[in-house]
Order: sequence, then C-alpha cells, then structure tokens
Amino acid sequence: MQTILDNYFTAYRSLNLTRDEDGVLVVQFHSNGGPLTFTAEAHTEVVDAFYRISQDRANKIVILTGSSGDFMTGVDWATFKDVSDPDVWSRIHDEGVQALENIANIRVPVIAAIEGRAHIHSEYVLLANVIVAAEGATFQDMGHYAAGVVPGDGIFTTWSYRAGAGRAEAFLLNAHPITAAVAREWGVVAEVVPNGQTLSRAQELARQYLKAPEVTRRNTRVHFIRPLKQRIVQEVGYGLSLEGASAAALVKAMQARS
Repeated sequence: MQTILDNYFTAYRSLNLTRDEDGVLVVQFHSNGGPLTFTAEAHTEVVDAFYRISQDRANKIVILTGSSGDFMTGVDWATFKDVSDPDVWSRIHDEGVQALENIANIRVPVIAAIEGRAHIHSEYVLLANVIVAAEGATFQDMGHYAAGVVPGDGIFTTWSYRAGAGRAEAFLLNAHPITAAVAREWGVVAEVVPNGQTLSRAQELARQYLKAPEVTRRNTRVHFIRPLKQRIVQEVGYGLSLEGASAAALVKAMQARS
C-alpha cells in the first residue's frame, strides 16, 4: 500500500535524499547541486522534509551534509519578502519552530558530516548526535547579530547546550568564524578528519551504529536528544518572537535611511 511517505524523496528543490539498502539516509542540502543559499522555499521545505524523515521507519540512520564542499553559505533575504509584516513573520516563526522540533523528533541516530562553511543554520547541525567536520570546516552565524537581528531561532539554544552559554554568546556576538579544531575543543565536533572525508567517515559510523538492535538505536536517540528537545520547546518560540521584533526594527531603520 502506498503512503504519503513514498514520494517525499523527490519532493524538494533544496534537499537531495538518498538511502542505501541498510536504511542509511543521506540528507544533502544544496542549491542547484552547489552549496545551499538559504531561501524562503528552503525554509518551508525543511519543515516538511524532516517531518517525513522522522515518520519513516525505513530510515535507520540519518546523515546531514552539504554540497560541493560546504554546508550552508548564505541567505537570499529577498525571498522572505517584508519581514516587518506580521503575516510574513508569523509564517517564518512557525516554520522556524517546526523545523527544529521535527529534526529533534527524528528517532534514530543522526550524524552530521560538515565540509567547508557552516555559516547559516548551524543549529540544524548541532541537533545531530555526532558531528564529523573536515579540517577546513568553519562555523559562523552570518544570519543574526552580524546581520542586525536577534539570534533567536534556536542557534543560541543549540550552541549554548553543546558548548556552554559563555562560549555561545561570544560566538554569536562575534562575526568571525571558528575552525573545526576550536569546535572540537568546545565539545561541539566529535571528530576532525581530512578534507573530503567527512561523508565516508559518517557512513563508517553509521555501519557501526547499525550493529545495535533497532529499538536500542531508536531509544538511545530519544534519550540523548530529550534535554535539548525540551529547551527547544521552551525557548525557540520566544526567541523567534524577539528576532521578529528586531527584524521589523531593522527594516524600519533601513527605510528611514533610504
């Protein structure tokens, strides 16, 4: 019997989904085959994609990665329209909350394989159980304080959970990237590997994790993600409200200058 899950692999422009015979699903973020520039369409797609991924029990391990040597590099702000419009921000707010909750609701081990720049939405990466980063990988937040808005979409929640609040605050207030080595020192990245080898290493880890019984794998993910999931539920809706107010103020200031 066909279900709604049967056709989601080809439903998205910004996500390439492939699954091998062992149930290891690779989720590759991309823009036309290259590094993803985040758009309003991608924002909507990740909500639906990760909901379906979380519901599909044929997915035994999930690997998140980017394309052409990067994870996510920029934002096409124009696609989001007038973010000072409450109707526009209401959609952004709801999708922002749902995207993180849906990733957190994936009930199998999640591995992130990060090459190059993870400069936008690195909170998606930090919802993985294990992050494998290339030697040349860098982490940065170009989409919030550096752009003039509050980092309220869960990036503070995830970075403070993984690295500690003090490090997260300094990281988000400073527009400079940190290296994979620093992220490993902070406890965010589990392994640093040579450039070009993150996906193969993530797949090696997936094979290792598959040796455990399925219920053990699923329940371990549920157990490990629960504290962070609780913080997402408690903090991200409020944080996105603060971000929305700051986005409206930024638009107002830009209009006054013009």
